[in-house]
Formats: sequence, C-alpha cells, structure tokens
Amino acid sequence: MNYEVIFCIINAGFSELVMDAAKEVGARGGTVMHAKGTANKDAEQFFQITIQPDKEVVMILVPTDIKDDVLHAIYKNAGLKSEGSGIAFSMPVNNVVGLSPVNPEEKD
Repeated sequence: MNYEVIFCIINAGFSELVMDAAKEVGARGGTVMHAKGTANKDAEQFFQITIQPDKEVVMILVPTDIKDDVLHAIYKNAGLKSEGSGIAFSMPVNNVVGLSPVNPEEKD
C-alpha cells in the first residue's frame, strides 16, 4: 500500500478541528507539534488574514487513495478562511514500518 503524509499548519488550539475532519473521511490518527509562525505583514495583506504566531502542525499519514478526501475535508473545516486559518499540503512517503492494517488481511 502507498502512503502520503499530510501536514496542516494551523493556529494553536485548532488541531482537534483538523483531526476530526480527517477522521471523518478515513484517517486513523495524527501527531500534533507545537510551532511558531514567522510570516510577515505582506503575507497577511496578500491573503487578507491575520497571522497568529502560535501554531500547531498536524502530521497525518494516510493511504494515497484517501489523501485528496482528507485534504478537502481539512480545507472545508479548517482552511484559511476559517478561525483556525490552516494551510495543508501532502508529500509522498517512500517507506512505512510499524503500521498495523485496518483489515488484517492487508499488508503494508
């Protein structure tokens, strides 16, 4: 099975919103890291948002076939126009170890 990792950078306190949206479309869990944003005033004016310095980075490993659904769910519930002001992107993953399949007949 192929996997992608989704990263969502969101205002602090909104990581549960991201995880709830991701789980609704099949994600099983994620990891939240605390971070600090460094965007400047030009970026705030361009995107017409206020950037809060305290951030959370939500990292979610998902099978490739549900990646688009997870990204769309995150955007719908926690995108730039939401209170969480989140952005999300994905990257391919070459190898995965330590995961147990949802269906025991599946193999990683």
